[in-house]
Amino acid sequence: MAITYDYYRIFYYVAQCRSFTRAAKVLENNQPNITRCMNNLEQELGCKLFIRSHRGVSLTPEGERLYQRVAAAYEQLRLGEEEIQRDCSLESGTLSVGVSEAALHLTLLQKLSAFHDRYPGVHLRLTSDTTPLAIAALSNGHVDFAVVATPFQAPKPLRSTPLLRFREVLICGPQHRELARQKVSLRDLTGQSFICVGSGSGTYDFYQQLFTRRSLPFRVDMEAATMDQVLPMIRCGLGIGFCPEAMAAPAIASGDVCRIPLQEHIPERDVCLIEDSSRPQSVAMKALKDLLCAPSGEGMASRP
Repeated sequence: MAITYDYYRIFYYVAQCRSFTRAAKVLENNQPNITRCMNNLEQELGCKLFIRSHRGVSLTPEGERLYQRVAAAYEQLRLGEEEIQRDCSLESGTLSVGVSEAALHLTLLQKLSAFHDRYPGVHLRLTSDTTPLAIAALSNGHVDFAVVATPFQAPKPLRSTPLLRFREVLICGPQHRELARQKVSLRDLTGQSFICVGSGSGTYDFYQQLFTRRSLPFRVDMEAATMDQVLPMIRCGLGIGFCPEAMAAPAIASGDVCRIPLQEHIPERDVCLIEDSSRPQSVAMKALKDLLCAPSGEGMASRP
């Protein structure tokens, strides 16, 4: 007869209660069945575990040694069950998200704020990176999701879901406001100093391809480490550059920067959620995905 986990569970409660009868009540079982199981356990192990008396039971030296092991294992199992239950109820857990700058400011911050309000026990870890590096981190299993802006390459088993479409505008500081007085072509701007997020980023690749398709050189005079740095550098007159319209709108409205009207149409880009379809998703991952994929304004209320 093979020893089962249930025998050790019964042994644990009998040792705790010092009584077969009390253990049977705790386990919602009957006393004869509890006694039978402990007799079987003693037979399998080849030693006595309990000393029976009219006052109950006590552990033999062998029973004491076994109890120390079983109690430690049972406590670990109990803690594991509690952790899983908390994770499933979104009272705890950890989520790691690799995110590009544009994606962070255009949609992710707002959605993460709503997620944190609803599930404050879930620990969020953000890795701000270029689009290619965020996708590489996902492929290597270092993050649970990537939220990035197009263009990108997402080979299988990675799966992409569009979250938001956005447009970028060309802007300049007040020092170059003459460029904003009439429509200009990209060719007219060949001699201007361009500011852009550095090479290796999705934004850099997007504009390099845009200029190349028009047989124009894309010469970046100043590379910014992050999207956050582009707007201040343009405001200070260091050059001109493209910026998401939503991010540039307050500075345009205040007159800190000017929008340069272009003859060419600049294609819109998408912020996308990238996930690894080959990996199982935790309850917290599914909850965050549902919130990210919900239209703006939906699913944003706090949990009652």
